[in-house]
Amino acid sequence: MSAKTKIVVFKAKELIYTGIFVLLGILLILLLIFMFAPSKEHKKSTETMEYIEGVYSSPLTLGENELEVEVTVKDNKVNHVALKHLDKSVKTMYPLIEPALGEINKQLPKVKSVDDIQFDDESQYTNTILKQSIKNALKQAQK
Repeated sequence: MSAKTKIVVFKAKELIYTGIFVLLGILLILLLIFMFAPSKEHKKSTETMEYIEGVYSSPLTLGENELEVEVTVKDNKVNHVALKHLDKSVKTMYPLIEPALGEINKQLPKVKSVDDIQFDDESQYTNTILKQSIKNALKQAQK
């Protein structure tokens, strides 16, 4: 058996480029892992928040009209939502506001959080405004 010694010659330039690409590959893999790994932070959502019982209000401006959204909280849950200062002119200018409020009140016993309320496509904007006003009123009710 003859053992032939082989000599391998590496150019420093090739070693440097290979090292840089390996390092970039490792960094890319780490970046992807950190981006797509589930977060360990748990935000305090509205369903885990505790509310003080009572009636809370939040202003709602529709055009030149100032309304008040009254939210009734009982047993740590939103029981009822009502609009105050709702006159005929507001009902005429915004005809979807009462049906949207009725739909929200109908869904309140079934959902855990205000965020879980589902909207119709035809009154999406109206429901979004009402939902935001309800959330603003609930900020006052937080313990």
